[in-house]
Amino acid sequence: MSAQNTLVPKETTPPAKAASSTVGRLARRLAESPEAGVIIACVVVFAIIAAKAPTYSSTGNLQVMGRDLAQVGILAVGESLVIMTGGIDLSVGALAGLAGILAAWFNVNQGMPAGVAILLTVVVCAAVGLWHGTMVTRLNVPPFVITLVTYTVAQGLSLAITSGTPINGISSVFGNLSAYYIDRVPVPALFFVAVVLIAWFVMERTYVGRQIYAVGGNREAARLAGIPVRRRIVATYVASSVLAAVVGVLVIGRMNVADPSVGAGWELIAIAAAVVGGVSLFGGEGRITGIAAGAILLEFIANGLLALHVSPYYQQVVQGGVLGVAILLDRLRASYFGRGRR
Repeated sequence: MSAQNTLVPKETTPPAKAASSTVGRLARRLAESPEAGVIIACVVVFAIIAAKAPTYSSTGNLQVMGRDLAQVGILAVGESLVIMTGGIDLSVGALAGLAGILAAWFNVNQGMPAGVAILLTVVVCAAVGLWHGTMVTRLNVPPFVITLVTYTVAQGLSLAITSGTPINGISSVFGNLSAYYIDRVPVPALFFVAVVLIAWFVMERTYVGRQIYAVGGNREAARLAGIPVRRRIVATYVASSVLAAVVGVLVIGRMNVADPSVGAGWELIAIAAAVVGGVSLFGGEGRITGIAAGAILLEFIANGLLALHVSPYYQQVVQGGVLGVAILLDRLRASYFGRGRR
């Protein structure tokens, strides 16, 4: 038989090696996707705490977590939009507190109907967001600086308007927004779901969302490509401030009083939820599903600490630790996979 007719058997991959390769590819895809990791973490944390604290998974506690999640999650979505452009908004917590004070003041002190008070509060907060975006894009003021100014002013105004005394006697409409249920699901939790779905659609299914990612990834390249960079950045700051107003209104409805001490520190929780959910602090990277999962994870942990009777003084320690670990893992992942390098 000639050399041309000699049959050479094809090399075959052993089943064990093929399985190992498949597992390796799957592990790599999970490592590259922060959304998958945080979703798995949510399941694991919930299962562990529920096993140790039977009341943790009760219907009543889940409803409490749903209300708390609305505060953390809605702020996190707005904060994340700003971070995706390469900015930061340190004012969301204080602005949410001021929004609650303004809505109550319009309603009680000025005699406005609840609907008008809420609408006017949202308009005021939107103007604040417009101010942030204008200062950042027109005068090149660092986002950290201008939003820190608003943080300080908002806290001062909350105390000035109320003289340090909570505003009582607000309309029952505020309470209805936070106290009602739809098929045993708290209305604030549905607000959170609606915000997540709208943000997901905008960021994943529209040109505006893709342009926001492009601005955060490389602002100069986005400008040269014809993207209206300034308008996109301003839009994210306006969205962040409006969502802070929504949170403020929901909070006073839940408390049935407008307290000037509300909102302090919430901006750190919002940033933590964003980073845990995979949003890069350098901009241009992050998905709404991951942000929602990050907010859920932080709520699971915070509520779980209470269910396990851990001192509330340690909650901020845990939140800070979670944020630090999330930032570390994000930078290690970005460095290993070559992402985040400009």
